[in-house]
Amino acid sequence: MFSIDLNCDMGESLGAWRMGNDAALMDYVSSINVACGFHAGDASVIRKTVETAIEKDVAIGAHPGFPDLQGFGRREIKMSAEEVFDIVLYQVSAVKGICQAFGGKLHHVKPHGALYNQAAKDASFAAAIAKAVKSIDDNLIFYGLSNSLLISEAEKIGLQTASEVFADRTYQADGSLTPRNEQNALIKDLEKAAAQVLQMVLEQKVTAANDETVSLKAETVCIHGDGEHALEFAKIINAKLKKCDIQIKSVS
Repeated sequence: MFSIDLNCDMGESLGAWRMGNDAALMDYVSSINVACGFHAGDASVIRKTVETAIEKDVAIGAHPGFPDLQGFGRREIKMSAEEVFDIVLYQVSAVKGICQAFGGKLHHVKPHGALYNQAAKDASFAAAIAKAVKSIDDNLIFYGLSNSLLISEAEKIGLQTASEVFADRTYQADGSLTPRNEQNALIKDLEKAAAQVLQMVLEQKVTAANDETVSLKAETVCIHGDGEHALEFAKIINAKLKKCDIQIKSVS
């Protein structure tokens, strides 16, 4: 039996009373990525999400993004590499401190949205994020898009990485994610998403939107917590993996 990490973006609301399915989702994933307040979340939501994750024994990651609440961190913002370093340093430090305050431990860092996508193709952004993570704690695991600069730049400075693939997103022939502004960017069919996950985990390949087969490394699978059917996605993907004797376990 081998294992795969199932991660989920969480804490992406404002006000702890609006956290939706986050607690229920934690029963079906092995790690979570907590919004740090710049693209979503606030002090109360971060604290509540961290407390719940510690209670449920789920690995906790920081999910830093651009300072863009109105755009949910999904709009490209022009910044220098130094500014990217600073915003990541600030956000990850906050979540790490909250984890420690409640007896928990920060496990990994995964950039969010446009910051993630820009850094996947921009070596200076990827390096800035990785350096910020390493300056905080060089034992943190760096989650990034499989086969992207996020992974290679983090590995250059000695960080452990986890190559990430996506359950509910389609892929292009170059291994990049289909931009969200394109019609077929999201996979809304539960069975189709589960089939894609099994292909990526078992074969280390994905079928791109143009039907080409793309090789990739799958060490952690993302389920978006803000998705319309996030809980159903998590349940069915969890069940399908276990049926194939695949253990769901955080990256060690």
